[in-house]
Amino acid sequence: MKVAADIMTSKVVMIDSLANILQAAKMMNRHGVKTLIVERASANDAYGIITQTDISQAIANAKDPALTYVCEVMTKPCIVVNPNLSVEYIIKLFANNKIRTAPVIKDRLLGIVSFSDIVSKTDYLALDKIKHISTTALPELPSDVWEKGEWEVADWEGELENWCSG
Repeated sequence: MKVAADIMTSKVVMIDSLANILQAAKMMNRHGVKTLIVERASANDAYGIITQTDISQAIANAKDPALTYVCEVMTKPCIVVNPNLSVEYIIKLFANNKIRTAPVIKDRLLGIVSFSDIVSKTDYLALDKIKHISTTALPELPSDVWEKGEWEVADWEGELENWCSG
């Protein structure tokens, strides 16, 4: 069974949260990527993520790309994946959260895993595999909740040690 570490891309392109989205778009173009990981402000800070879709939506909402900061449109904290998370759980995590990409983290940033990695580096497009990973076959993953102006972190450690939300 393949896990995130087997299929992730170890080349991660990062950007500062105070860069503007025009710079982010140019960086994506230059590196041939659709997602940038937003650098942490400190070792205790969470990672952020910005995608082409985030930039497109900002521009569609009349935001000036040269005057709009990455921190205004990024997702933070972003869902992260443990390197030992199985591909089946990555697929469910992506589907449940309507995402296509997540950083792979275990004490530090190791890489990034995307739906494209799943498609190109596994055989999960085979019909028998798709039936095997039906969402009812896997237990529900706990999730963090925003409540009263603060994040309440889900208690998942004891149940599912191979995934996390950062």
